[in-house]
Amino acid sequence: MGKIQRISEFQYSFSFSSQQEQFTIFLRRFLESDLGKIYRGVPWEAMVDAFDLKESGKGPRAIFSPQGKIALMFLKHYMSCSDRKLLELLNGNLDFQFFCGIYLGTDRLTNYKLISEIRCELAGKLDIERVQKELFAHWSAHMEGKNSIVMDATCYESHIRHSTDVKLLWECTQWLHSLLKGVCRDQGIAMPRSKYLKWKRRYGSYSKMKRKNRKKRRALTRALLLLTEKFLSELERLEKTFALRITALQYVRWSVARKVHVQQHALFHAGEKPRDRIVSLDRPYIRPIVRGKETKSVEFGAKVHKFQIDGIGFIEHLSFDAFHEGNRFKTTVFKAQGLTRTKVKVAGADALYATNANRRFATKHGIRTDFKRKGRAGKHEKHRKKMAGAITTERASRLEGSFGNDKEHYGLKRIKARTKATEILWIFFGIHTANALQIGRRMSTEKSLRAA
Repeated sequence: MGKIQRISEFQYSFSFSSQQEQFTIFLRRFLESDLGKIYRGVPWEAMVDAFDLKESGKGPRAIFSPQGKIALMFLKHYMSCSDRKLLELLNGNLDFQFFCGIYLGTDRLTNYKLISEIRCELAGKLDIERVQKELFAHWSAHMEGKNSIVMDATCYESHIRHSTDVKLLWECTQWLHSLLKGVCRDQGIAMPRSKYLKWKRRYGSYSKMKRKNRKKRRALTRALLLLTEKFLSELERLEKTFALRITALQYVRWSVARKVHVQQHALFHAGEKPRDRIVSLDRPYIRPIVRGKETKSVEFGAKVHKFQIDGIGFIEHLSFDAFHEGNRFKTTVFKAQGLTRTKVKVAGADALYATNANRRFATKHGIRTDFKRKGRAGKHEKHRKKMAGAITTERASRLEGSFGNDKEHYGLKRIKARTKATEILWIFFGIHTANALQIGRRMSTEKSLRAA
């Protein structure tokens, strides 16, 4: 490594003989970095085809090419920062510009919403199965043990406040009141009388209480249910009388508020636990996922079932509704075989998967597992225990470790996407950015060994 010099010592005199030489030196330095390894680990042309992205021949030329749009998503999760921060880094970092296939020179990008627009475009075109096949085809040469898989599920939480019935009802009441106020103003009629201001003060006092007792919680819940019902009935009456100027998004949220009222009314008065329970007015597709952890019994977000081949993870199933991962053992084996075109001989999974049906399936197809033995020990019990221990170690260290790695370093700890489609895209790129870096490092190591 050469001696690092201060910029003041250069006096603006750089020793590059030409712009081409300068470009070559910066490009070589970029390819040696971790970001350059991700760049090498991604099959760009196949990804562009899988997303069905094309350059538009009409209008002004887009800033980012189809490849650049996909690269921007990888860069977003590699840096694990906000869109605004990412744009600032892109403006001032030549490596980031190389990665995205642009050169800004003295220009600057200022509209950070451009990243959100690209995310929405890609979210509408994402086909997880197709894209993962293209990725595996590119990565296959750098992976070993394709007949061995491990599987498990985790929850990638959405960035929402912890949901309670009172909070959810207050959100609905507050939003319906603002909508009703806007409708009355547009139609030039008086706002219907209600006790909204009284219960607004009561809710403010209640939310500041350290201990919220049952009596006050029930009183507030009952009042908010009545207020919500009143606002909904007033809006329905005005809709029949006038032609309301309401956007499509407002109509959707109005229907969500109506469904929340039905669910909470049944829960409060009849004790009926609602099906497809809504926990957020903003994101009605999110469901409570009961995980049974000591520190966090319920999580709110997408539950993802993953399988891993040689440390590289792939999404087997992604859902915002709770599901039992133990029932997906057979599906995972078939999906892994369809991806690798290799018969699975070893499958690692925790005790939740060790059902009789899964045991019979594994025995029938000659798949070795780390399930705890039922009945008496066999002839080769010592060898079986050693094999099971190795499979368990692989699953517990690499697969479960990858969950924490994705959440801490690739932007999947609290997902800030605003729609279901963009949240799925967010999870997809977070997982495969980590994979691409691993593959890129392997490619670099293999190149160094060949050179030696």
